[in-house]
Amino acid sequence: MAKPDIVLVNPQSRKRVYQKLGDELAAIENPVWAGLMATFCRVKGLNVEILDAEALELDHADVAEEIEKLDPTLTVVVVYGHQPSASTQIMPACSAVTSAIKGNNPSRPLLMAGGHVAALPDVTMADEACDWVASGEGLYTMVALVQELKSSGPFDPEKVPGLWYRDGSKVRVTPNPKLCKDLDNEMPGIAWDLLPMDRYRAHNWHCLDGLERQPYAALYTTLGCPYHCSFCCIQAPFKSGEKELGIKEEVNSYRFWSVDAVLNELGKLAEMGVKNIKIADEMFVLNKRHVMGICDGIIERGYDFNFWAYARIDTVKDGMLPKMKQAGFNWFAFGIEAANSRVQEDVSKRFDNDEIYRVCKEVQDHGIHIIGNYIFGLPEDDHDSMQETLDMALELNCEFANFYSAMAYPGSPLYRQAQTEGWELPDSWGGYSQHSVDSKPLPTKYLSAAEVLGFRDAAFNEYFQSPKYLALVKEKFGQETVDHINEMCKHTLKRDLLGTSEKSGAAA
Repeated sequence: MAKPDIVLVNPQSRKRVYQKLGDELAAIENPVWAGLMATFCRVKGLNVEILDAEALELDHADVAEEIEKLDPTLTVVVVYGHQPSASTQIMPACSAVTSAIKGNNPSRPLLMAGGHVAALPDVTMADEACDWVASGEGLYTMVALVQELKSSGPFDPEKVPGLWYRDGSKVRVTPNPKLCKDLDNEMPGIAWDLLPMDRYRAHNWHCLDGLERQPYAALYTTLGCPYHCSFCCIQAPFKSGEKELGIKEEVNSYRFWSVDAVLNELGKLAEMGVKNIKIADEMFVLNKRHVMGICDGIIERGYDFNFWAYARIDTVKDGMLPKMKQAGFNWFAFGIEAANSRVQEDVSKRFDNDEIYRVCKEVQDHGIHIIGNYIFGLPEDDHDSMQETLDMALELNCEFANFYSAMAYPGSPLYRQAQTEGWELPDSWGGYSQHSVDSKPLPTKYLSAAEVLGFRDAAFNEYFQSPKYLALVKEKFGQETVDHINEMCKHTLKRDLLGTSEKSGAAA
Protein backbone atom coordinates (compact mmCIF):
# COMPACT_ATOMS: atom_id res chain seq x y z
CA MET A 1 0.00 0.00 0.00
CA ALA A 2 1.32 3.41 -0.96
CA LYS A 3 2.28 5.76 1.83
CA PRO A 4 -0.63 8.17 2.42
CA ASP A 5 -0.14 11.87 1.90
CA ILE A 6 -2.72 12.60 4.59
CA VAL A 7 -4.35 10.65 7.40
CA LEU A 8 -7.46 12.31 8.84
CA VAL A 9 -8.07 11.35 12.48
CA ASN A 10 -11.48 11.33 14.17
CA PRO A 11 -10.62 10.80 17.89
CA GLN A 12 -12.61 8.66 20.30
CA SER A 13 -14.63 10.98 22.54
CA ARG A 14 -17.99 9.30 23.10
CA LYS A 15 -17.43 8.02 26.65
CA ARG A 16 -16.02 11.34 27.84
CA VAL A 17 -18.82 13.35 26.21
CA TYR A 18 -21.85 11.17 26.98
CA GLN A 19 -20.81 9.13 30.06
CA LYS A 20 -22.63 5.75 30.11
CA LEU A 21 -25.09 7.01 27.50
CA GLY A 22 -22.30 6.44 24.99
CA ASP A 23 -22.50 2.68 25.42
CA GLU A 24 -25.89 2.10 23.82
CA LEU A 25 -27.95 5.30 23.51
CA ALA A 26 -25.65 7.79 21.78
CA ALA A 27 -25.40 7.74 18.03
CA ILE A 28 -22.15 6.64 16.40
CA GLU A 29 -21.91 8.86 13.37
CA ASN A 30 -19.60 8.75 10.40
CA PRO A 31 -17.24 11.76 10.54
CA VAL A 32 -18.98 13.83 7.88
CA TRP A 33 -16.41 16.61 7.61
CA ALA A 34 -13.44 14.23 7.57
CA GLY A 35 -15.20 12.24 4.85
CA LEU A 36 -15.65 15.35 2.74
CA MET A 37 -12.08 16.49 3.37
CA ALA A 38 -10.82 13.12 2.15
CA THR A 39 -12.72 13.47 -1.13
CA PHE A 40 -11.45 17.03 -1.58
CA CYS A 41 -7.86 15.83 -1.18
CA ARG A 42 -8.41 12.92 -3.56
CA VAL A 43 -9.70 15.28 -6.23
CA LYS A 44 -6.45 17.21 -5.81
CA GLY A 45 -4.48 14.01 -6.47
CA LEU A 46 -3.51 13.10 -2.91
CA ASN A 47 -3.55 9.66 -1.30
CA VAL A 48 -5.77 9.81 1.79
CA GLU A 49 -6.78 7.59 4.70
CA ILE A 50 -9.33 8.17 7.48
CA LEU A 51 -8.72 6.75 10.95
CA ASP A 52 -12.10 6.80 12.68
CA ALA A 53 -11.01 6.00 16.22
CA GLU A 54 -14.53 6.69 17.50
CA ALA A 55 -16.13 3.96 15.43
CA LEU A 56 -13.21 1.54 15.75
CA GLU A 57 -12.95 2.17 19.52
CA LEU A 58 -9.25 2.96 19.35
CA ASP A 59 -7.78 4.79 22.32
CA HIS A 60 -5.27 7.61 21.88
CA ALA A 61 -2.25 5.31 22.19
CA ASP A 62 -3.71 2.97 19.56
CA VAL A 63 -4.15 5.92 17.18
CA ALA A 64 -0.55 7.03 17.72
CA GLU A 65 0.68 3.52 16.87
CA GLU A 66 -1.47 3.38 13.74
CA ILE A 67 -0.15 6.73 12.57
CA GLU A 68 3.42 5.46 12.92
CA LYS A 69 2.54 2.39 10.83
CA LEU A 70 0.86 4.47 8.13
CA ASP A 71 3.63 7.12 8.21
CA PRO A 72 1.70 9.86 6.36
CA THR A 73 3.29 13.05 5.11
CA LEU A 74 0.71 14.95 7.19
CA THR A 75 -1.58 13.90 10.03
CA VAL A 76 -4.74 15.99 10.49
CA VAL A 77 -6.76 15.79 13.71
CA VAL A 78 -10.29 16.84 12.72
CA VAL A 79 -12.15 18.65 15.52
CA TYR A 80 -15.81 18.34 14.57
CA GLY A 81 -18.24 16.09 16.45
CA HIS A 82 -21.83 15.28 15.43
CA GLN A 83 -22.39 18.91 14.42
CA PRO A 84 -20.49 22.21 14.67
CA SER A 85 -21.66 22.99 18.21
CA ALA A 86 -20.22 19.65 19.32
CA SER A 87 -16.73 20.64 18.18
CA THR A 88 -15.55 22.16 21.46
CA GLN A 89 -16.73 19.29 23.65
CA ILE A 90 -14.47 16.80 21.83
CA MET A 91 -11.37 18.95 22.33
CA PRO A 92 -10.14 16.90 25.33
CA ALA A 93 -10.04 13.82 23.07
CA CYS A 94 -8.45 15.79 20.23
CA SER A 95 -5.84 17.17 22.61
CA ALA A 96 -5.08 13.73 24.01
CA VAL A 97 -4.68 12.09 20.61
CA THR A 98 -2.52 14.97 19.38
CA SER A 99 -0.26 14.63 22.42
CA ALA A 100 -0.06 10.85 21.94
CA ILE A 101 0.93 11.17 18.29
CA LYS A 102 3.60 13.78 19.02
CA GLY A 103 4.73 11.85 22.10
CA ASN A 104 5.42 8.83 19.91
CA ASN A 105 7.20 10.91 17.30
CA PRO A 106 7.86 14.61 18.04
CA SER A 107 8.86 15.23 14.42
CA ARG A 108 5.55 13.91 13.03
CA PRO A 109 3.94 16.81 11.04
CA LEU A 110 0.51 17.46 12.58
CA LEU A 111 -2.28 19.90 11.74
CA MET A 112 -5.47 20.52 13.71
CA ALA A 113 -8.57 21.60 11.76
CA GLY A 114 -12.27 22.06 12.53
CA GLY A 115 -14.76 24.41 14.11
CA HIS A 116 -13.27 24.85 17.58
CA VAL A 117 -9.71 25.42 16.42
CA ALA A 118 -10.90 27.79 13.69
CA ALA A 119 -12.73 29.78 16.37
CA LEU A 120 -9.75 29.84 18.74
CA PRO A 121 -6.63 29.26 16.64
CA ASP A 122 -4.37 31.36 18.85
CA VAL A 123 -5.48 29.48 21.99
CA THR A 124 -5.01 26.16 20.19
CA MET A 125 -1.50 27.07 19.09
CA ALA A 126 -0.64 28.04 22.66
CA ASP A 127 -2.15 24.98 24.36
CA GLU A 128 -1.87 22.03 21.99
CA ALA A 129 0.98 19.85 20.76
CA CYS A 130 0.16 20.42 17.10
CA ASP A 131 2.55 22.07 14.66
CA TRP A 132 -0.14 24.05 12.84
CA VAL A 133 -3.79 25.07 12.96
CA ALA A 134 -6.09 25.64 9.98
CA SER A 135 -7.89 28.94 10.47
CA GLY A 136 -10.83 28.26 8.16
CA GLU A 137 -12.43 25.15 6.66
CA GLY A 138 -8.98 23.64 6.24
CA LEU A 139 -9.47 22.26 2.73
CA TYR A 140 -7.01 24.32 0.71
CA THR A 141 -4.76 24.58 3.76
CA MET A 142 -4.29 20.79 3.95
CA VAL A 143 -3.52 20.37 0.28
CA ALA A 144 -1.05 23.25 0.13
CA LEU A 145 0.62 22.10 3.35
CA VAL A 146 1.21 18.59 1.99
CA GLN A 147 2.57 20.03 -1.24
CA GLU A 148 4.94 22.25 0.70
CA LEU A 149 6.06 19.38 2.95
CA LYS A 150 6.81 17.26 -0.12
CA SER A 151 8.60 20.00 -2.04
CA SER A 152 12.35 19.77 -2.54
CA GLY A 153 13.00 23.31 -1.35
CA PRO A 154 13.03 24.71 2.20
CA PHE A 155 9.66 24.66 3.98
CA ASP A 156 7.87 28.01 3.61
CA PRO A 157 4.65 28.32 5.65
CA GLU A 158 3.85 31.58 3.85
CA LYS A 159 2.96 29.50 0.79
CA VAL A 160 0.16 27.75 2.70
CA PRO A 161 -3.14 29.69 2.95
CA GLY A 162 -5.10 29.78 6.19
CA LEU A 163 -2.19 28.45 8.26
CA TRP A 164 -1.33 29.39 11.82
CA TYR A 165 2.34 28.61 12.50
CA ARG A 166 5.16 29.40 14.91
CA ASP A 167 7.95 31.70 13.86
CA GLY A 168 10.38 31.54 16.74
CA SER A 169 8.57 32.97 19.75
CA LYS A 170 5.83 34.49 17.59
CA VAL A 171 2.69 32.96 16.14
CA ARG A 172 1.72 34.06 12.65
CA VAL A 173 -1.13 33.37 10.26
CA THR A 174 -1.35 33.46 6.49
CA PRO A 175 -4.42 34.88 4.71
CA ASN A 176 -7.37 32.52 4.46
CA PRO A 177 -8.18 31.03 1.08
CA LYS A 178 -11.56 31.47 -0.55
CA LEU A 179 -14.34 29.13 0.52
CA CYS A 180 -14.82 26.04 -1.60
CA LYS A 181 -17.69 27.01 -3.90
CA ASP A 182 -17.69 24.36 -6.66
CA LEU A 183 -18.79 21.55 -4.37
CA ASP A 184 -19.86 19.17 -7.14
CA ASN A 185 -16.41 19.11 -8.72
CA GLU A 186 -14.03 19.88 -5.86
CA MET A 187 -15.71 17.87 -3.10
CA PRO A 188 -18.22 15.49 -4.71
CA GLY A 189 -19.46 13.66 -1.66
CA ILE A 190 -18.02 11.60 1.19
CA ALA A 191 -15.25 9.00 0.85
CA TRP A 192 -17.52 6.19 2.05
CA ASP A 193 -14.95 3.52 1.08
CA LEU A 194 -12.55 4.85 3.73
CA LEU A 195 -15.08 4.47 6.56
CA PRO A 196 -16.13 1.41 8.63
CA MET A 197 -19.76 1.69 7.59
CA ASP A 198 -20.86 -1.34 9.62
CA ARG A 199 -19.95 0.48 12.86
CA TYR A 200 -22.33 3.43 12.66
CA ARG A 201 -25.70 3.61 14.41
CA ALA A 202 -28.50 6.17 14.36
CA HIS A 203 -29.89 8.22 17.25
CA ASN A 204 -32.43 6.19 19.19
CA TRP A 205 -35.24 8.69 18.52
CA HIS A 206 -34.58 8.55 14.76
CA CYS A 207 -35.66 4.90 14.87
CA LEU A 208 -38.46 4.85 17.43
CA ASP A 209 -40.59 3.08 14.84
CA GLY A 210 -38.95 -0.35 15.08
CA LEU A 211 -35.73 0.63 16.92
CA GLU A 212 -33.53 -0.69 14.08
CA ARG A 213 -30.62 1.76 14.24
CA GLN A 214 -28.17 0.19 11.80
CA PRO A 215 -26.98 0.72 9.15
CA TYR A 216 -26.75 4.51 9.36
CA ALA A 217 -25.10 7.42 7.59
CA ALA A 218 -24.97 11.21 7.72
CA LEU A 219 -24.29 13.53 4.79
CA TYR A 220 -24.50 17.16 3.73
CA THR A 221 -26.49 18.62 0.84
CA THR A 222 -25.47 22.19 1.71
CA LEU A 223 -22.65 23.79 3.68
CA GLY A 224 -22.86 26.72 6.06
CA CYS A 225 -25.88 28.67 7.22
CA PRO A 226 -27.42 32.02 6.24
CA TYR A 227 -28.57 32.75 9.81
CA HIS A 228 -26.59 34.24 12.69
CA CYS A 229 -28.26 33.05 15.91
CA SER A 230 -26.20 34.37 18.81
CA PHE A 231 -25.80 30.96 20.50
CA CYS A 232 -24.55 29.19 17.34
CA CYS A 233 -20.90 28.78 16.32
CA ILE A 234 -21.47 27.54 12.76
CA GLN A 235 -19.87 30.63 11.22
CA ALA A 236 -16.52 30.12 12.98
CA PRO A 237 -14.68 28.39 10.09
CA PHE A 238 -16.12 30.69 7.41
CA LYS A 239 -13.95 33.74 7.65
CA SER A 240 -11.68 35.77 5.43
CA GLY A 241 -8.18 35.97 6.87
CA GLU A 242 -5.83 38.75 7.80
CA LYS A 243 -2.08 38.53 7.42
CA GLU A 244 -1.36 38.81 11.12
CA LEU A 245 -3.40 38.17 14.26
CA GLY A 246 -6.03 40.70 13.31
CA ILE A 247 -9.76 40.87 12.65
CA LYS A 248 -11.44 38.11 10.69
CA GLU A 249 -14.46 39.14 8.74
CA GLU A 250 -17.49 36.86 8.47
CA VAL A 251 -18.64 35.88 5.00
CA ASN A 252 -21.75 34.30 3.52
CA SER A 253 -21.01 30.62 3.99
CA TYR A 254 -24.14 29.05 2.48
CA ARG A 255 -23.43 26.75 -0.50
CA PHE A 256 -25.19 23.90 -2.31
CA TRP A 257 -24.36 20.61 -3.89
CA SER A 258 -26.50 20.11 -6.99
CA VAL A 259 -29.55 17.90 -6.77
CA ASP A 260 -27.86 15.37 -9.08
CA ALA A 261 -24.79 15.23 -6.85
CA VAL A 262 -26.95 14.62 -3.75
CA LEU A 263 -28.91 11.89 -5.50
CA ASN A 264 -25.65 10.27 -6.56
CA GLU A 265 -24.59 10.11 -2.91
CA LEU A 266 -27.95 8.70 -1.86
CA GLY A 267 -27.65 6.10 -4.62
CA LYS A 268 -24.35 4.92 -3.14
CA LEU A 269 -25.94 4.60 0.30
CA ALA A 270 -28.90 2.70 -1.14
CA GLU A 271 -26.50 0.23 -2.77
CA MET A 272 -24.81 -0.25 0.62
CA GLY A 273 -28.17 -1.04 2.21
CA VAL A 274 -28.26 2.09 4.35
CA LYS A 275 -31.77 3.19 5.29
CA ASN A 276 -31.39 5.54 8.29
CA ILE A 277 -29.93 8.84 7.09
CA LYS A 278 -29.25 12.16 8.79
CA ILE A 279 -29.18 15.22 6.58
CA ALA A 280 -26.49 17.10 8.49
CA ASP A 281 -27.17 20.50 6.88
CA GLU A 282 -27.49 23.25 9.46
CA MET A 283 -30.80 24.10 7.79
CA PHE A 284 -31.99 21.62 5.16
CA VAL A 285 -35.61 22.74 4.99
CA LEU A 286 -34.87 26.17 3.60
CA ASN A 287 -34.54 26.40 -0.18
CA LYS A 288 -37.74 24.93 -1.61
CA ARG A 289 -36.32 24.24 -5.08
CA HIS A 290 -33.34 22.36 -3.63
CA VAL A 291 -35.47 20.32 -1.21
CA MET A 292 -38.20 19.49 -3.71
CA GLY A 293 -35.64 18.53 -6.37
CA ILE A 294 -34.05 16.03 -4.02
CA CYS A 295 -37.44 14.67 -3.01
CA ASP A 296 -38.52 14.28 -6.64
CA GLY A 297 -35.35 12.31 -7.39
CA ILE A 298 -35.78 10.04 -4.39
CA ILE A 299 -39.38 9.29 -5.34
CA GLU A 300 -38.51 8.66 -8.99
CA ARG A 301 -35.76 6.21 -8.01
CA GLY A 302 -37.95 4.42 -5.48
CA TYR A 303 -35.46 4.72 -2.62
CA ASP A 304 -36.67 3.62 0.83
CA PHE A 305 -34.95 5.89 3.36
CA ASN A 306 -35.73 7.05 6.88
CA PHE A 307 -34.48 10.65 6.96
CA TRP A 308 -34.20 13.30 9.62
CA ALA A 309 -33.28 16.89 8.89
CA TYR A 310 -33.07 20.29 10.55
CA ALA A 311 -35.83 22.84 9.88
CA ARG A 312 -36.98 26.19 11.22
CA ILE A 313 -40.55 27.07 12.04
CA ASP A 314 -40.42 29.80 9.38
CA THR A 315 -38.87 27.70 6.59
CA VAL A 316 -41.64 25.11 6.14
CA LYS A 317 -43.38 26.38 3.00
CA ASP A 318 -46.72 25.53 1.45
CA GLY A 319 -46.70 22.32 -0.55
CA MET A 320 -43.45 20.91 0.83
CA LEU A 321 -44.73 18.46 3.42
CA PRO A 322 -46.60 15.84 1.33
CA LYS A 323 -43.65 15.32 -1.01
CA MET A 324 -41.11 15.29 1.82
CA LYS A 325 -43.07 12.60 3.63
CA GLN A 326 -43.34 10.57 0.45
CA ALA A 327 -39.58 10.81 -0.01
CA GLY A 328 -38.94 9.39 3.47
CA PHE A 329 -38.47 12.50 5.60
CA ASN A 330 -39.97 11.09 8.77
CA TRP A 331 -38.39 13.48 11.27
CA PHE A 332 -37.87 17.24 11.48
CA ALA A 333 -35.59 18.73 14.14
CA PHE A 334 -37.06 22.12 15.02
CA GLY A 335 -34.99 24.67 16.91
CA ILE A 336 -37.83 26.04 19.04
CA GLU A 337 -35.35 27.10 21.75
CA ALA A 338 -37.51 29.24 24.08
CA ALA A 339 -41.12 30.24 24.68
CA ASN A 340 -40.59 33.67 26.22
CA SER A 341 -40.43 36.53 23.71
CA ARG A 342 -37.88 38.49 25.76
CA VAL A 343 -35.55 35.50 25.81
CA GLN A 344 -36.06 34.81 22.08
CA GLU A 345 -35.36 38.36 20.98
CA ASP A 346 -32.18 38.55 23.02
CA VAL A 347 -30.64 35.69 20.99
CA SER A 348 -31.93 36.86 17.58
CA LYS A 349 -34.38 33.99 17.12
CA ARG A 350 -37.93 35.19 17.53
CA PHE A 351 -40.96 33.12 16.54
CA ASP A 352 -44.61 33.83 17.28
CA ASN A 353 -45.73 31.08 19.65
CA ASP A 354 -49.03 30.60 17.82
CA GLU A 355 -47.00 29.98 14.67
CA ILE A 356 -44.92 27.36 16.47
CA TYR A 357 -48.06 25.45 17.46
CA ARG A 358 -49.58 25.80 14.00
CA VAL A 359 -46.52 24.59 12.09
CA CYS A 360 -45.86 21.69 14.46
CA LYS A 361 -49.44 20.50 14.10
CA GLU A 362 -49.28 20.80 10.31
CA VAL A 363 -46.06 18.79 10.18
CA GLN A 364 -47.45 16.05 12.41
CA ASP A 365 -50.71 16.00 10.45
CA HIS A 366 -48.62 15.01 7.42
CA GLY A 367 -47.15 12.05 9.30
CA ILE A 368 -43.77 13.66 9.98
CA HIS A 369 -42.45 13.35 13.54
CA ILE A 370 -40.78 16.20 15.40
CA ILE A 371 -37.85 16.37 17.75
CA GLY A 372 -38.17 19.73 19.45
CA ASN A 373 -34.95 21.41 20.54
CA TYR A 374 -35.19 23.64 23.62
CA ILE A 375 -32.56 25.69 25.44
CA PHE A 376 -32.64 26.55 29.13
CA GLY A 377 -30.40 29.27 30.51
CA LEU A 378 -30.20 31.83 27.72
CA PRO A 379 -29.02 35.23 29.02
CA GLU A 380 -32.51 36.63 29.72
CA ASP A 381 -33.83 33.40 31.25
CA ASP A 382 -35.12 33.30 34.80
CA HIS A 383 -36.94 30.41 36.48
CA ASP A 384 -40.34 31.56 35.22
CA SER A 385 -39.21 31.87 31.59
CA MET A 386 -37.55 28.45 31.67
CA GLN A 387 -40.80 27.05 33.04
CA GLU A 388 -42.60 28.70 30.11
CA THR A 389 -40.31 26.81 27.75
CA LEU A 390 -40.91 23.51 29.53
CA ASP A 391 -44.66 24.13 29.58
CA MET A 392 -44.57 24.73 25.82
CA ALA A 393 -42.63 21.51 25.29
CA LEU A 394 -45.13 19.55 27.38
CA GLU A 395 -48.06 21.09 25.52
CA LEU A 396 -46.53 20.55 22.06
CA ASN A 397 -45.80 16.95 23.09
CA CYS A 398 -43.49 16.24 20.17
CA GLU A 399 -42.41 12.69 19.48
CA PHE A 400 -39.05 13.49 21.05
CA ALA A 401 -37.23 16.43 22.58
CA ASN A 402 -33.71 17.66 23.21
CA PHE A 403 -33.29 19.78 26.32
CA TYR A 404 -30.09 21.80 26.23
CA SER A 405 -28.43 24.08 28.71
CA ALA A 406 -27.19 27.29 27.12
CA MET A 407 -23.49 27.16 26.30
CA ALA A 408 -21.37 30.00 24.98
CA TYR A 409 -19.64 27.94 22.31
CA PRO A 410 -16.34 29.38 21.05
CA GLY A 411 -16.98 31.05 17.71
CA SER A 412 -20.51 32.16 18.61
CA PRO A 413 -21.57 35.75 19.30
CA LEU A 414 -22.66 34.53 22.73
CA TYR A 415 -19.07 33.48 23.50
CA ARG A 416 -17.77 36.90 22.57
CA GLN A 417 -20.49 38.49 24.71
CA ALA A 418 -19.61 36.22 27.64
CA GLN A 419 -15.97 37.25 27.41
CA THR A 420 -16.87 40.94 27.19
CA GLU A 421 -19.27 40.73 30.13
CA GLY A 422 -16.98 38.55 32.21
CA TRP A 423 -19.49 35.69 32.51
CA GLU A 424 -18.19 32.49 34.05
CA LEU A 425 -17.34 29.85 31.44
CA PRO A 426 -16.55 26.12 31.81
CA ASP A 427 -13.24 25.24 33.43
CA SER A 428 -12.35 22.82 30.61
CA TRP A 429 -13.42 22.24 27.02
CA GLY A 430 -15.21 19.09 28.17
CA GLY A 431 -17.46 21.30 30.28
CA TYR A 432 -19.15 22.45 27.07
CA SER A 433 -20.73 19.00 26.68
CA GLN A 434 -24.41 18.76 27.54
CA HIS A 435 -23.99 15.32 29.11
CA SER A 436 -20.50 15.26 30.64
CA VAL A 437 -19.61 14.99 34.34
CA ASP A 438 -18.13 18.49 34.28
CA SER A 439 -20.89 20.07 32.17
CA LYS A 440 -21.15 23.75 33.09
CA PRO A 441 -23.70 25.93 31.29
CA LEU A 442 -23.77 29.70 31.23
CA PRO A 443 -25.24 31.49 34.20
CA THR A 444 -28.03 33.86 33.21
CA LYS A 445 -28.61 37.39 34.44
CA TYR A 446 -30.80 35.88 37.16
CA LEU A 447 -29.68 32.27 37.71
CA SER A 448 -26.48 30.37 38.49
CA ALA A 449 -25.07 27.70 36.19
CA ALA A 450 -26.07 25.04 38.72
CA GLU A 451 -29.67 26.27 38.76
CA VAL A 452 -29.82 26.08 34.97
CA LEU A 453 -28.33 22.59 34.81
CA GLY A 454 -30.56 21.31 37.60
CA PHE A 455 -33.64 22.66 35.83
CA ARG A 456 -32.56 21.10 32.55
CA ASP A 457 -32.06 17.65 34.06
CA ALA A 458 -35.36 17.78 35.94
CA ALA A 459 -37.15 18.97 32.78
CA PHE A 460 -35.83 15.98 30.85
CA ASN A 461 -37.26 13.55 33.35
CA GLU A 462 -40.59 15.37 33.60
CA TYR A 463 -41.04 15.33 29.84
CA PHE A 464 -40.11 11.71 29.16
CA GLN A 465 -42.03 10.38 32.14
CA SER A 466 -45.14 12.39 31.32
CA PRO A 467 -48.21 10.13 30.92
CA LYS A 468 -49.30 12.30 27.98
CA TYR A 469 -45.98 11.74 26.21
CA LEU A 470 -45.85 8.00 26.91
CA ALA A 471 -49.42 7.65 25.62
CA LEU A 472 -48.37 9.38 22.39
CA VAL A 473 -45.39 7.05 22.02
CA LYS A 474 -47.53 3.97 22.58
CA GLU A 475 -50.11 5.15 20.05
CA LYS A 476 -47.56 5.96 17.35
CA PHE A 477 -44.76 3.44 17.93
CA GLY A 478 -46.05 0.68 20.23
CA GLN A 479 -45.32 -0.74 23.66
CA GLU A 480 -41.77 -1.84 22.77
CA THR A 481 -40.84 1.79 22.19
CA VAL A 482 -42.51 2.84 25.44
CA ASP A 483 -40.35 0.25 27.20
CA HIS A 484 -37.29 1.69 25.45
CA ILE A 485 -38.13 5.20 26.65
CA ASN A 486 -38.63 3.97 30.20
CA GLU A 487 -35.30 2.16 30.07
CA MET A 488 -33.62 5.30 28.74
CA CYS A 489 -34.91 7.25 31.73
CA LYS A 490 -33.23 4.84 34.13
CA HIS A 491 -29.83 6.13 33.05
CA THR A 492 -28.14 8.57 35.35
CA LEU A 493 -25.72 11.38 34.62
CA LYS A 494 -23.15 12.33 37.22
CA ARG A 495 -22.97 16.12 37.53
CA ASP A 496 -20.08 17.68 39.42
CA LEU A 497 -21.84 21.04 39.37
CA LEU A 498 -24.83 19.60 41.20
CA GLY A 499 -22.76 17.64 43.67
CA THR A 500 -24.69 14.46 43.11
CA SER A 501 -25.61 11.81 40.57
CA GLU A 502 -28.79 13.28 39.16
CA LYS A 503 -31.35 11.01 37.57
CA SER A 504 -31.46 12.37 34.05
CA GLY A 505 -31.60 10.53 30.78
CA ALA A 506 -30.59 12.28 27.61
CA ALA A 507 -31.15 12.40 23.89
CA ALA A 508 -27.68 11.69 22.61
